[in-house]
Amino acid sequence: MASDDWDPRDPRVLADQVRAYDHMRTTCPVAHSDHLGWTVFSHAEVVAVLHDYDTYSSQVSEAHPAVPNGYDPPQHGGYRRLIDGFFLPDEISGYESKFRQIAETLLDELPQDSELEFIDSFALTYALETQRVWLGWPPETAQALRHWMAMSQRATLSGERFVLDAAAEQFDSTVRRIVDARRAAPVGSDDVTTRLLRSRIDDRLLTDDEILSILRNWTAGELGTMSASFGIIVDFVARNPEIQRDLRESPGAIPAAIDEILRIHPPLMSNRRVTTRATSLGGRDIGAGERVTIFWAGANRDATVFGDPDHFAPTHNASENLLYGRGIHDCPGAPLARLELRVVLEVLLAGTDSLTVDHDVPPDFAQYPAGGLRSLRVHVVR
Repeated sequence: MASDDWDPRDPRVLADQVRAYDHMRTTCPVAHSDHLGWTVFSHAEVVAVLHDYDTYSSQVSEAHPAVPNGYDPPQHGGYRRLIDGFFLPDEISGYESKFRQIAETLLDELPQDSELEFIDSFALTYALETQRVWLGWPPETAQALRHWMAMSQRATLSGERFVLDAAAEQFDSTVRRIVDARRAAPVGSDDVTTRLLRSRIDDRLLTDDEILSILRNWTAGELGTMSASFGIIVDFVARNPEIQRDLRESPGAIPAAIDEILRIHPPLMSNRRVTTRATSLGGRDIGAGERVTIFWAGANRDATVFGDPDHFAPTHNASENLLYGRGIHDCPGAPLARLELRVVLEVLLAGTDSLTVDHDVPPDFAQYPAGGLRSLRVHVVR
């Protein structure tokens, strides 16, 4: 039994996760804790885990594996081909005008000169509306999902199993109602959810459990990360006026800038694996069947790869950025996420004169397993 090298729940860690993971990467890049098992912070070791899916399995739950990336080959391949079909470039680009309208409407609702709490009032609303439109869900589902997200966050922080189970059951009930309504819809419907219900794998229709798993990933797995991402991006450009000015003048630089900002401060802290056999990593011996947690927030700030991890260098750092993962289990929804983030930042910069924050007020960081900011007060002038 390995001894503990750190405590992920230590208040000093939770106060500023990114800096704490920087420290762990330089002092103990492959560490052990009772709470998370083995934790991997360095870029080289994280990449090694990502590519060695025979040793580091993504199927961390036998009872409820996530489709597609909670499976390993050979099952993973069929699921991934099916899912990738929903994120083809031509199809995703068709949503740009709809996402732009959502962002412009939210911006128009703001006073000309105002200070607002940005995460809940703008970032989360945008994430909910764009995902709802992409899935083809009715407007009332956005409020149901917002309520569920608040419940889920409270449940996660409490750590109490019965609270977590209640939150999961509420989410599943919401999605089942939507699925049932789609099945009763006229035959001519062709939204993403209806297409999913018609999808086949291995010459059979998807089961209800598979459909629920996919929709859970597309909502529960994305909404918090997307709202956190945009909060991080706005906080960054508000604290860096020269970069904000450059992006206003050269909007073509926005996509690369977004990826780099989210490398510097990742919205998704970690991802889980389980070992299928005894192995060694970073000089540590790891047994079979042990939990392994890879920390994007450590690997994407590795000074041996990126130099000063806080230095903004989009072009230089792009090739090694693990924002959307790497290997066969990389994020299938990356094209949709990139579109959502690009459009909303373009709209916000084009429709405002300035975005600023009070530099004397320290950021209000989220706590593990969440990333990003819990709240963000932004002064918007337009």
